[in-house]
Amino acid sequence: MTTDKPGLFSRLKTGLSRTAGNFSAGLTSVFTKRKLDAAALEELEDLLIAADLGPAVAARVCGRLAADRFDKEISEPEIKAALADVVTEIMEPLARPLAIDGTNRPHVILVVGVNGTGKTTTIGKIAHNFRAEGKSVVMAAADTFRAAAIEQLEIWGQRTGATVVRREVGADPAAVAYEGLQQAQAEGADVLLVDTAGRLQNKAGLMDELAKVVRVLGKLDANAPHDCLLVLDATTGQNAIRQVEVFSEVCNVTGLAMTKLDGTARGGVLVAVAERFPLPVHYIGIGEGIDDLQPFAAAAFARAVAGLNE
Repeated sequence: MTTDKPGLFSRLKTGLSRTAGNFSAGLTSVFTKRKLDAAALEELEDLLIAADLGPAVAARVCGRLAADRFDKEISEPEIKAALADVVTEIMEPLARPLAIDGTNRPHVILVVGVNGTGKTTTIGKIAHNFRAEGKSVVMAAADTFRAAAIEQLEIWGQRTGATVVRREVGADPAAVAYEGLQQAQAEGADVLLVDTAGRLQNKAGLMDELAKVVRVLGKLDANAPHDCLLVLDATTGQNAIRQVEVFSEVCNVTGLAMTKLDGTARGGVLVAVAERFPLPVHYIGIGEGIDDLQPFAAAAFARAVAGLNE
């Protein structure tokens, strides 16, 4: 039986084509009939860093190749295979679905990230996924600083059949989160997704605001939030690492989602983030469609980043 929708790997490969294409073009210019000497290794390391994979990952790939192939001719497929192997080793332990604990009713997921990462859209798509699994969902529009975020969440509520709890623009975000949890408890909902604002220009204000949200949720459920999902935007490149640092200070980040991997040549940054912070990667966004937020699959991602076939 065939379907019109391409498989996950082909969609990943298409989405990550700019990341893989830039890397492949660089490889071709460096390694056309050339031995893997010290100069070639240095150029390869620069290529990997330029692909936003980060110095530590670049050093691991080059170290592995040097151990096996130093001063021998080497082909592009061999280099790509080594890259895919290293990326898989780093990412495989972190590829975990966002699991809902049925003993929590609701299971509270606080969703954080700077504005512009696609956070609110990600929440809507997660709600869609949970609803497709038969779970009941409430969404709290606690990003009260942007009218667009509130309206966007309401549209997602209509699309997915999830309840949306909202107040007017400028309302206290913690109050909206509190009311969202009250509503979710009253409905016996499986999941509460709490949207939040992300304004890194004033880190102290952000910390105070999120701390208050966590505090008021704890008044209704001492263990809430049960997850804190940080949404990162692949197009920001190495800035994503700084965002993980800041939000890890602000709240107990338990997992990551990375969006916009289809719109950038900087998709390697997810590997740099994972090498630095051993946080579960729950989702990746590889398109605008409602089904384009996918559970993270490490080996498929690694081969797509390296520009290999399935």
